[in-house]
Amino acid sequence: MKLSEYIKSHWDDTVRLEREGNERLVGLPYPYFVPSIKGAFQEMYYWDTFFAAKGIYLCGKEAMVKNNADNMLYMIEKFGYMPNGSHRGLFGRSQPPLLSETVKDLYGIYKDPVWLSAAYNVLKKEYKFWTSGRNTETGLNRYGFDATEENIPSFANMIKGRLKGLDFSGMSDREIVENEMSDAESGWDFNPRCELCQTEFNHVDLNGILYGFECNMAYFSIELANGEENLWKERADRRKALIHELLFDGETFRDYNFKKKEHSPIFSAASFYILWAGAATDEEAASTVKKLPLLEREHGVAVCEEGERNTVYQWDFPNGWAPMHYIVVYGLLRYGYREDALRIAKKYVTAIEGIFEKTGTLWEKYNVVEGSTNVKDEYEMPEMLGWTAGIYLDFKNLLGE
Repeated sequence: MKLSEYIKSHWDDTVRLEREGNERLVGLPYPYFVPSIKGAFQEMYYWDTFFAAKGIYLCGKEAMVKNNADNMLYMIEKFGYMPNGSHRGLFGRSQPPLLSETVKDLYGIYKDPVWLSAAYNVLKKEYKFWTSGRNTETGLNRYGFDATEENIPSFANMIKGRLKGLDFSGMSDREIVENEMSDAESGWDFNPRCELCQTEFNHVDLNGILYGFECNMAYFSIELANGEENLWKERADRRKALIHELLFDGETFRDYNFKKKEHSPIFSAASFYILWAGAATDEEAASTVKKLPLLEREHGVAVCEEGERNTVYQWDFPNGWAPMHYIVVYGLLRYGYREDALRIAKKYVTAIEGIFEKTGTLWEKYNVVEGSTNVKDEYEMPEMLGWTAGIYLDFKNLLGE
């Protein structure tokens, strides 16, 4: 069976329904899709939905995406933010706030202003979560984690077990949890970008996404004729100016330590979120693209540049992940680097097809040097349909295949 056929015939196997809720899961009003057909990740996740949806749309199943979006809007109304997922153990943190992007995609399909108006009002609440609970003294935002006395011991033990090489001496369990679990909110759990002081950084990916969030809200305001578009445009312009001032290091965009007033030493694919969101100047984009060889290898793009580390991070070289391939490819396309974008998309498609041919399934991540599943891991890698499949189909479409 061809991989495209395998994916299309298995989307429905990822659909779950839990309306009542229980000690483990939040009850949700609509069916939802989960990342994996079986095994780990059998609940609805936040940012996974955006990337998996890119393939689901192409299979004519946009109603599946709308169900997930409506469930997320329900959870924001209920909890004041969109948790990492619908499992109660995933509370206290969110994930990259891509729901406004999904709402924009769905509005483009359904053209329903009544639904958009309701979604717009809920998105305001999500925006408040990020700009009040995750704000910093610079005017830019950061990832975080709302630790409680009850969950600190278990999370501290988990972190120490997964990141054995890090020196946590001098840090309290609360400090360890608040810093490292910020990586969980970023979706990159765990990574070397802001090692041991994540709460002191303005994260380049988050602020790119929030710039896009503000631009989307301005667009929604125009569509709804509610007179609020200038407010959102002013917020977007202010963030864009701060991105130039604080996140651009003269060559590319990097996470910024606002306490030490210095940039992260690690160049990562997260820099391309600024291009994907359209917040870079042409000169900044060109300078960032020159850094691409630090990440690109024979079979795709690694999430971080190669270097010595104190522990094993799964969001690190030589691992390649579907969402970051998507962000890099579409960031390149937005600024006219079509040849580079198509080359990377082709590498991803070829690697995923080769791995499927050898293993008969899809996986969460892969090795971009070898084109294999020989990855750096903090846990046993689950089989994955979700975003790996979604981005595969999107790139096949982009390549005209």
